[in-house]
Amino acid sequence: MDILSTYSMTLIVLAAVFGLFMAWGIGANDVANAMGTSVGSKALTIKQAIIVAMIFEFAGAYLAGGEVTSTIRKGIIESAYFVDTPELLVFGMIGSLLAAGTWLLIASWAGWPVSTTHSIIGAIVGFSAVGVGVESVNWSSVVGIIGSWVITPMIAGIIAYFVFLSAQKLIFDSENPLNMAKRYVPFYMALTGFMISLVTIKKGLKHVGIELTSFEGYSLAIGIAVVVGVLGKILISRLKFDPAADKNMHYTNVEKVFAILMIVTACAMAFAHGSNDVANAIGPLAAVVSVVESGGEIASKAKLAWWVLPVGAFGIVLGLAMLGRRVIATIGKGITHLTPSRGFAAELAAATTVVIASGTGLPISTTQTLVGAVLGVGMARGIAALNLGVVRNIVVSWVVTLPAGAIMSIIFFFIIKAAFGA
Repeated sequence: MDILSTYSMTLIVLAAVFGLFMAWGIGANDVANAMGTSVGSKALTIKQAIIVAMIFEFAGAYLAGGEVTSTIRKGIIESAYFVDTPELLVFGMIGSLLAAGTWLLIASWAGWPVSTTHSIIGAIVGFSAVGVGVESVNWSSVVGIIGSWVITPMIAGIIAYFVFLSAQKLIFDSENPLNMAKRYVPFYMALTGFMISLVTIKKGLKHVGIELTSFEGYSLAIGIAVVVGVLGKILISRLKFDPAADKNMHYTNVEKVFAILMIVTACAMAFAHGSNDVANAIGPLAAVVSVVESGGEIASKAKLAWWVLPVGAFGIVLGLAMLGRRVIATIGKGITHLTPSRGFAAELAAATTVVIASGTGLPISTTQTLVGAVLGVGMARGIAALNLGVVRNIVVSWVVTLPAGAIMSIIFFFIIKAAFGA
């Protein structure tokens, strides 16, 4: 307890710095989930993708990031085991942020799309199990989270499969694909607008002091969806194509229409990613701030300090700008050949899955969700459309991530503990 009061400012600054570092790693690595498909399908250039992601990742992290934070902070380890030694919880969370951030730096430099959720959960489980005791880990919660890593790629894959098939049936297989695209694409745009605005309204606005009833929330989301759909229709109607061209040229033109739609889904995915994955950085940081400022009291519900969410949001944007290109290239070009229509199906499915998970407070891996969605699109075209070697390598990197986070976290925990003389 004396350590917390003596070194309170030092501990908070350390946690903030390492929290920023962890958020930086999320931006450098995980943001490929939002932008990889857009860049791979050539709907956006790398530079455009980075600008779009900066805006929407920040908005998602800041507006809708609070809901998942509580799950990361309270669900994985049993706080009762730290009541008499709250400084161990503080040291462990600081060590976990440093460990997960370090692993993400290594992975991003190598171009491996790993899971930031795996990284931080592995780190927290590692320090708690070894530094405090195996019984301090809430294993049922961990099993539930691991279960979600299997279920969510499946959900995303199924949604992507049917979204892609619907586009194939309604548009590409029709007599006049271009006319059908002009008719149906605005509906896809409206659906995307509805989904993203709904999670912002229901989960995000309370962080800025705005509370809406369910009726008001749904009404506003429907209004935004209509506006997005109408804007989409106007944009698409302005595209000039030669109606006398052959069907192959029609397909090319339809892909141009989907490229417009991909920009909408890229924004949606970036927002969903920011809202879900910022918790991986700010959850442990929020726990440290809460324990230190209360003088060692581990509250069942801690109020989020005003500056914590912006630290996470800013870190994500910084990491993306500095090192995001490498993993974007792996996701965008490695798994399967993406066109704008295929990339759109994958992004919409992944964004839907992530938004649902973010709203229910379940920390999922957006990496696995997006890979599941891209696999779903590939399966709709047949198994030969998938680069199974790349998929295998990605899965291996996921398996390595949990133990890597745990081992580094244990080492950092004992170093920090010794440094503060505990």
